[in-house]
Amino acid sequence: MISFIARQWKNPNFYIMLVSDGLFFVLALVGAYLLRFEFQLSPSNLEQIKQLLGPFVCVKLGTFLAFGLYRGMWRYTSLQDMWRLAQACALASMVLVSWLAFAYRLAGFSRAVLLLDPMLTFMFTACSRVMIRYVRGLSPGDSRLVVNFPGLKPRRRMKAQKNVVIIGAGQSGEKILREIYDNPHLHYNVVGFLDDDPEKIGRSLHGVGVLGRPDELPLIAERKEIHEVFIAIPSASGKQMRRLVGICDTCGIAYKTLPGIGEIMDGKVSIKALRDVAYEDLLGRPPVSLDTKEIARYLAGRTVLVTGCGGSIGSELCRQIIRFDPRKLILMDAGEANLYQIQMELEHEKGFHRYCAILGDVRNRALVESVFSEHRPEVVFHAAAYKHVPMIEKNPWEAIFNNVLGSKVIMEISAKYGVQHFVLVSTDKAVRPTNVMGASKRVTELIMLSLQGHSTRFMGVRFGNVVGSSGSVIPLFRRQIECGGPVTVTHPEVTRYFMTIPEAAQLILQAGSMGEGGEIFILEMGSPVKIADMARDLIRLSGKEPGEDIEIVFTGLREGEKLYEELITVGEGIVATHHEKIMVLSSNGKINGHGNPDDLRRWLDGHLKELFEAAERFDTQGIRRKLKEIVPEYQPENGGQGPGGRHADRKKE
Repeated sequence: MISFIARQWKNPNFYIMLVSDGLFFVLALVGAYLLRFEFQLSPSNLEQIKQLLGPFVCVKLGTFLAFGLYRGMWRYTSLQDMWRLAQACALASMVLVSWLAFAYRLAGFSRAVLLLDPMLTFMFTACSRVMIRYVRGLSPGDSRLVVNFPGLKPRRRMKAQKNVVIIGAGQSGEKILREIYDNPHLHYNVVGFLDDDPEKIGRSLHGVGVLGRPDELPLIAERKEIHEVFIAIPSASGKQMRRLVGICDTCGIAYKTLPGIGEIMDGKVSIKALRDVAYEDLLGRPPVSLDTKEIARYLAGRTVLVTGCGGSIGSELCRQIIRFDPRKLILMDAGEANLYQIQMELEHEKGFHRYCAILGDVRNRALVESVFSEHRPEVVFHAAAYKHVPMIEKNPWEAIFNNVLGSKVIMEISAKYGVQHFVLVSTDKAVRPTNVMGASKRVTELIMLSLQGHSTRFMGVRFGNVVGSSGSVIPLFRRQIECGGPVTVTHPEVTRYFMTIPEAAQLILQAGSMGEGGEIFILEMGSPVKIADMARDLIRLSGKEPGEDIEIVFTGLREGEKLYEELITVGEGIVATHHEKIMVLSSNGKINGHGNPDDLRRWLDGHLKELFEAAERFDTQGIRRKLKEIVPEYQPENGGQGPGGRHADRKKE
């Protein structure tokens, strides 16, 4: 502040602003008298004006200085500046009226003049600032003028904001700040600017101060808890950009840069550099909004366990569960990095501390037993599973150990400890499976159905592909596009049902509130989407043209991959629920040919023992034969390996 004031005394523009405002204060007082007395001033009026001019000008200048109205750059005048100007005028008027009341008891002074003076003061000074902005090319009628009154900032959704600093207090930086203010969905809190121009340091844009030079970022980042840096210098040379990036890397802070307009027009930089492509743009249908009141009824105040909590679905489940104020959230994952990441996110970004992180495998019965004995979870969401189809085809024993044995352990112990709600995360690949992953998930569904009759309500959720998940094709497409292509698609006709990660998590939570036990829920997902069409859309949204800028190459269906996915299997029927977007599957009285859960459980136990033995021998063919016995609709031989296969014919049916 002291250094800024010292620089201001050397700045000729500062004196120009002081003199111009002083003249406006004189005009405001004289104008107030002229308006009050109908432009006919008596000698006594003129004497009063002379008496009041000195105090009025001094008090107003002092108030304007106190409000920092000479620190801003008038070329970027905003409505926030107008609000501060109005406050300064009002305060100066109150001080002057108080002085006149104390010194003269207002005797002989016109009350109308004292009301007109601050109004004219505001009008003259505001018009001068807006005129400067207009002359400098920023129209006062611009709809993007920032509406950001102190205490009245744009209302934002309940989501943690990132503290950011903008390098470059010029036009580009000012535009980024306005964009952030104008769009509440951008969850950023701009704490300041950095700029190499010493004349700008200590000044402000729209009330946000220029904190220092970019070299001071390490100190400022520590003091202000900066999460991200925006580099708003499109004209920066390569050497300048390397310097700025080096400063950010030294601090370990993420950064983004604004490309030059010329680069964008020439196609050197994709539109992705300005706006990340939203996965929802590719779905071709509106997202599903679920009833959160029902979800809150069984999660609030409960102890909730999420297995696979570090995965795409598991981590989103955790983010949404904490909205409903559980008593405790138990995080369980076999991956150290994934578990640490969601733990740190809940702790530091979400501000949720009532959690317990368990690093371990759901196959470890002793560990799972210990967790249930100590924490007594009342609600369990089982999201731990291997899901990558080609990987599991080459390592089928891992699907048996993790997807089947791990699920069996967690479900049996849940029943033993009287868990109230158990929700199994399943997949549409469990329907008429052509791969080991899908067959293993269908076996898991059968285990769940065999455990009905206990106090625990077991239910499953079956849905299609989740865009943005770790196994989704979309991140792969984006990386391929960023590298200049080609984009690889397995088959021109391959189609999938899609939903977003938040939708998938909401459906899982909703199932826990709706299920009475033994249900498998599915979401009304609309029409399936061709992967090739999705690839073309993504290329176009990235500012390129498919077939010209980015090629699409068809590589052939992978091992175990279908052309078309389904949501129901043999013997199942769809039954509507009270939610228009959620359906429940009915088994028509029989479960895999068995009349009741006990019969199914006894039948499964023998087959599962042989299945686990085959997995322990790493016997790929033995695993597939046993899966075929348990899941008769499993067809590993055909595997959907071409357009003439069984799944291609089903579309025609």
